[in-house]
Amino acid sequence: MKKFFLFISFIAVLNANDISKKVVFDLTSGDIKTFERKVLSGIVNIKSYYESNFQDLEVAVVIHGDAYKYFVNDPSISPFKSDKTLINEHKQLKTRLESLSDIYDVKFFMCDYKRKKLGIKKENLYKFVQLVPNSTIGLIDKGNEGFAYIPIH
Repeated sequence: MKKFFLFISFIAVLNANDISKKVVFDLTSGDIKTFERKVLSGIVNIKSYYESNFQDLEVAVVIHGDAYKYFVNDPSISPFKSDKTLINEHKQLKTRLESLSDIYDVKFFMCDYKRKKLGIKKENLYKFVQLVPNSTIGLIDKGNEGFAYIPIH
């Protein structure tokens, strides 16, 4: 009987941890240090925390504001071609973003309205970037899917 209660308790703990956590980052920052700290390193640290506690964390990032520049495949043919810091860091940023997408299963959503206004071609975006009509719609959709909201300005 004691083993039965231990088994039931174990199943209850597993079921309690089965609830997936969800977070959407509202990324508008064009500051590279903020981007590195809160997105590139921050998301990895947060995902690692939840995994070490046997919990899943679903992460989405809605891109708009000054953050478009981090998601262009070739900055030299974009509105950001004169951003020397971006040009110097581009290869490293690209590798880390691909890792977030491939290894950590982070989903990236970009505001299509402003992308068009900026003249960024779809073909010049990373393949893992999905377009949403605008950032507000992307954030509303994720909020209605139960995602916690975290701004990165």
